[in-house]
Amino acid sequence: MKVAFIGLGNMGGGMAANLVKAGHEVRAFDLSPEALDRAKDNGCAVFGTVQEAVADAEAVVSMLPNGAIVDAVYGADVIGHAPKGALFLDCSTIDVDTARKVTKAAESAGYEMVDAPVSGGIAAANGGTLTFMVGGTDNAFARAEPILAAMGKAVIHAGASGAGQAAKICNNMLLGASMIATCETFKLAEKLGLDLQTFYDISSKASGQNWSMTSYCPVPGVGPQSPADNGYQGGFAAALMLKDLKLAMEAAASVDAIVPMGEKAASLYEAFARYGSGGMDFSGIIKTL
Repeated sequence: MKVAFIGLGNMGGGMAANLVKAGHEVRAFDLSPEALDRAKDNGCAVFGTVQEAVADAEAVVSMLPNGAIVDAVYGADVIGHAPKGALFLDCSTIDVDTARKVTKAAESAGYEMVDAPVSGGIAAANGGTLTFMVGGTDNAFARAEPILAAMGKAVIHAGASGAGQAAKICNNMLLGASMIATCETFKLAEKLGLDLQTFYDISSKASGQNWSMTSYCPVPGVGPQSPADNGYQGGFAAALMLKDLKLAMEAAASVDAIVPMGEKAASLYEAFARYGSGGMDFSGIIKTL
């Protein structure tokens, strides 16, 4: 397929490259010349504007920083500029209301659209092992699934429009809170005199086992390779975790949900980012505990 890819940052660059590897003709756009150069090296055709990139596309994939940008890009440069009948796949993490608003506008103009935020981080984006949580109609999901499968290991239909975003923010609220609890636990174990590898060997096989411990351990040299082994660089930036936690808090307020653990996680990541650590991997919050 001819696939336009809008947004070639840390996540989007690897995702676009995997579409090329799967045999798609990728038409790439980003505001960064460096990102466009990397996309070109990865086999993408590059364009100077969004409108040029989407002009002949059968599908448009976007990976953008926030809901306001998604709304603006689709409203000004994608809807009405991509061929009628093209499929839109927004893989950004944004608020549910904006996802539904943009999808409604697309559908009104004769397009199908899914919201398909991702879980997995930069390594998974580069390796093609992302998990996609997809909101949209059954027909739109059926069209989107083979495109998303070229970039991920799991593509799950979460429900109607906006459901992908709802699943993503709920998942990342849980991740943020569990990472902090995991960090606290390792620091407590250390202060109580436990060897941290020994504690990992015990807890990873006991009832305290969780993903933040066994797949993404925040302690250097313990568990599988993780950003902790690289000075907490790479992976999933704390600033992005904070963004997702804020989206979760907004969503919780909109439906009168009580989320005290989520609120505490958001406040701790806000303090972490405020002191200049927003670019560090989110597991680096262990350094503050």
